[in-house]
Amino acid sequence: MVQKVYVTYNEIHKLCQDSADKILNDFQPNLIIAIGGGGYVPARILRSFLKRPGTPNIPIQAIGLSLYESLGTDGPIEEPGTKVTRTQWLDLSSLEMSNLIGKNILIVDEVDDTRTTLEYAVRELEKDVETARKLSGKGEQKTCFSIFVVHNKDKPKRGHLPAIMMEEKRYLAASTVGDVWICYPWEATDIDEHDKLAESQPS
Repeated sequence: MVQKVYVTYNEIHKLCQDSADKILNDFQPNLIIAIGGGGYVPARILRSFLKRPGTPNIPIQAIGLSLYESLGTDGPIEEPGTKVTRTQWLDLSSLEMSNLIGKNILIVDEVDDTRTTLEYAVRELEKDVETARKLSGKGEQKTCFSIFVVHNKDKPKRGHLPAIMMEEKRYLAASTVGDVWICYPWEATDIDEHDKLAESQPS
């Protein structure tokens, strides 16, 4: 049986807060890309902690990727699929893609499970930004991607991130957990019941 771990909004908030200084000092992001739907809430929380007096809020853009598939049971448990599906992406010909060129971009997701989604996001974004750079004629401006996840599952990964990204430590997980099913609050249909389950589970 799959072990469920219930996580509250407060816990997510504090994990983002605890990670903010390291992200600011090491990654220095000036743009956030949230992977939907799990990365939306952490990205928004994180932005509040990344803002410094006298500086504007870091813009957030969104992409939508789907990897999970239903187990076919009555419950909400899903398992990782093998194919990443784009449900929302940046328009290569638009200003939003051109704005990525030469930026330090922080990709945010809620969980690094098999790493397949993150591998896809980094690979495709790097490819599209390079295409946009060539089209824009902006020269050799370097775009640097980093990753923040709330939870990393300590398990063998199917996906792989660029070696240079890992060598330069441009990957940060706020918390590393076992191979459990994490129930996030934004997935709950009854938030009070969700919080009760979170409170009653062993610490």
